[in-house]
Amino acid sequence: MNQPQNSHSSIGRGIVLVENSTLLPASFRLEADSTGTGWSQVSDNGDVHQLEKTIDAAGWNFFYMAGTIQANAFGFDKQSMLHSALQRLFKTVKRQGCNCLEIDDVATHSFWGMPYVSVSAHSRRISGSNG
Repeated sequence: MNQPQNSHSSIGRGIVLVENSTLLPASFRLEADSTGTGWSQVSDNGDVHQLEKTIDAAGWNFFYMAGTIQANAFGFDKQSMLHSALQRLFKTVKRQGCNCLEIDDVATHSFWGMPYVSVSAHSRRISGSNG
């Protein structure tokens, strides 16, 4: 899959990604999906606690799934590795019935000279007061 050159350059700790088909409160804004993954970053995603307050103030729920999920991807291009790891995490999030992903950590490593990226996160779910 082709993705823009720096499509995941801002992915790091505290970033929240939301599945594009998710029903959201009117005041909630997502950035354009420049990655072609079907998931977008929350606009002005400076503080996840402020995001929780904003969602709560709208009368919606922002469920936090206990238990860290993690994905690794090997390769020589960091953007491609990150894209692959995120795709694996998105599948796990969907299997858990969630529609958001909060990034805990992104780290690059090497195993016997082969670089890889490790992404850890928590599944989250945004839902309206009746959903």
